[in-house]
Amino acid sequence: MNVGIARSPSGARRWLILDRDGVINHDSADYIRSVADWRPIPGALEAISRLSAAGFGLAVATNQSGVGRGYFSLATLNAIHARLLQAVTKAGGHIEAIAYCPHTPAESCGCRKPAPGLLLRLMADCGFAPADSVMIGDAQRDLEAARAAAVACIAVGTGASELGTRHGVPAFADLGAAADWLLQGHWPC
Repeated sequence: MNVGIARSPSGARRWLILDRDGVINHDSADYIRSVADWRPIPGALEAISRLSAAGFGLAVATNQSGVGRGYFSLATLNAIHARLLQAVTKAGGHIEAIAYCPHTPAESCGCRKPAPGLLLRLMADCGFAPADSVMIGDAQRDLEAARAAAVACIAVGTGASELGTRHGVPAFADLGAAADWLLQGHWPC
């Protein structure tokens, strides 16, 4: 398990742990293999900016088995994350840390979601508790990782409504809509 591009803790009282692919940027069945493949979902960067301005701490937890499968290198993954951080900063937002799992599912590690390792590592490294955090994801594995780490969760993206109903969590079309809800003072239980 790796935590990349960590920044100094912000002192935020509430934290959001975002999945990357499908929440911040478009996902691909062929993996996001290069900086050129990384394309933000419309409104996602602005949502991160609004949440940052409101005092939320933000971190990213992402499975990146493309590294373990040999589809792209760790250097390429770091370049993709540097591009993500640059785009977030340009939009006025801030991400404290990015935790990623480079392992394949066959490796049965403790960090690959749905295991809670990435979330637990972010909480330890950034200094926040499960009760003060929410995982925002677009897949079953994100919500399962959150539950395993005792973190509340929100479903976003395609299929969020079904996912939200199945897990009894708030569901939104995208990160922008989830941000609107959070900024109105809501917090999932």
